[in-house]
Amino acid sequence: MQTAINTDLITFNGWTLRARPSSVENPRLLVMIHGWTGDENSMWVFTRGFPSTYWIIAPRAPHAAESKGFSWRPPQAATFGRPSLETLLPAAEGLIQLIDEYSASVKVEARQFDLMGFSQGGAMVNVVGLLYPQRIRKMGVLAGFLPSGLEDVIEKKPLAGKHVFVAHGTQDEMVPVDRARASMQELERAGAKITYCEDEVGHKLSSNCLRALENYLES
Repeated sequence: MQTAINTDLITFNGWTLRARPSSVENPRLLVMIHGWTGDENSMWVFTRGFPSTYWIIAPRAPHAAESKGFSWRPPQAATFGRPSLETLLPAAEGLIQLIDEYSASVKVEARQFDLMGFSQGGAMVNVVGLLYPQRIRKMGVLAGFLPSGLEDVIEKKPLAGKHVFVAHGTQDEMVPVDRARASMQELERAGAKITYCEDEVGHKLSSNCLRALENYLES
């Protein structure tokens, strides 16, 4: 897999991440969360049309996946079915700490930041967005899903006033589109306004939905 041009590979406070600094004054921070078996290089394929006003970071998940790459939940948790809030919460808390410490070190404002993730990374976006809504400006959930265990959180409508982008493929065999549609209904129940892009592709982001994502981030 090719890595992004003009990015820096960094080890920071125990994390490995790839960053694309921005030269503009007061850049917005965008955090990109890879999926299961991915790494800090996986998400850059999406960024060609992203605004130059973004300072972008893509951290590597903290756990080695069973086959290759990395995961946002411990390996032993994979034997207990689909990812849940319980198995993803430690990584979500660690991610917030990383963002606070990294942004302070490079002097980028991150009291609110934008967050997007693919597949398991999309599940992480949902966890972070629902638990830390005051920190999130925009959320992008790409071929993702809502983990179990968030029912009580959703009832409190933490995403009221938030605008969330969701994209999914109708031919996705890893995360069936019905699951994505059900997850989207739960995000709406949590108060979110959804921009939804669905296309006839598998477990990936279509070119049409990538353009829709770019438009969402530009607005």
